[in-house]
Amino acid sequence: MDEIRNETLRVAITSEPIDVGALHAEVGDAGAGAVLAFVGTVRNEKQGRNVTRIDYEAYAPMALKVLQRIGGEMLTRWPTRRAVLVHRVGTCNVGETSVALLVATPHRAEGFAALRHGIEAVKKDVPIWKKEHFEDGAVWVQEGS
Repeated sequence: MDEIRNETLRVAITSEPIDVGALHAEVGDAGAGAVLAFVGTVRNEKQGRNVTRIDYEAYAPMALKVLQRIGGEMLTRWPTRRAVLVHRVGTCNVGETSVALLVATPHRAEGFAALRHGIEAVKKDVPIWKKEHFEDGAVWVQEGS
């Protein structure tokens, strides 16, 4: 696992399955009234084609820096007390978690706003590529697709 961590933020790129329960425990904060999560999973269908798995690749040093920037934005634009952003690399089967963002905020509205910003920025900005495997072939796509 490649990661950057401080007292309020952890970002990581991992080839291991993402344990959302452990992330929830990690991000919890006594001053937070809300702990919220966005968990992205591999779905079994895209545009009428059956997905069998997705392979993710990343340039980890750059991906971590971009995740750190996004996490920093989440911490400064909203009253976010703690945040964790983790993206998977390697093979993810249907139903497995490929990305997880969790925040601890005083109130739910700020948490939802921070998460919305975070996942949209991850999809748009982080240098992660995915190869979608279908029953009849595979195709590489930019992560935000």
